[in-house]
Amino acid sequence: MFRTFFDWYNKNYQFNLRLATVLFLLQIFHLIWLTGNVVVFRLFGVSFLPHWLDGLVAIVDYTEIPALISISLVYVNEIFTGKANQKTWLYLFLLNTQWLHLFWITDEVVVANFTGHTGLAIPIWLAWIGIFIDYLELPVMYDTIKKSFVKS
Repeated sequence: MFRTFFDWYNKNYQFNLRLATVLFLLQIFHLIWLTGNVVVFRLFGVSFLPHWLDGLVAIVDYTEIPALISISLVYVNEIFTGKANQKTWLYLFLLNTQWLHLFWITDEVVVANFTGHTGLAIPIWLAWIGIFIDYLELPVMYDTIKKSFVKS
């Protein structure tokens, strides 16, 4: 079953990779929002982005799960085909720390905690860890962009 899937995956590798990369790059909007409306607000007490964007960012957030799965397949494929190196394992690890972030501390909890509008209190340091985890996507994004432009 795995062999059949990865045979198909590799026959269509460039398409699969580019589709996964585009899907994953949508998370840049989330990271811009996180920086402009959450981090900057906590540090300086002002948001840089209008709050009407919050709904749009929430929609983009729903693409994170398929993005994590599709980009993970890029690295799992490298492992499966014997092309894995230390970076492969590192990027797969960094990418999949996002599951911790998704199910451990959601943006809603972090925002509520930072703005003081919450019934659920978590320590500030824990909220910062949740935010830091989100930024672990950046090296993986860079790597997948590079892979998308390399003909294999």
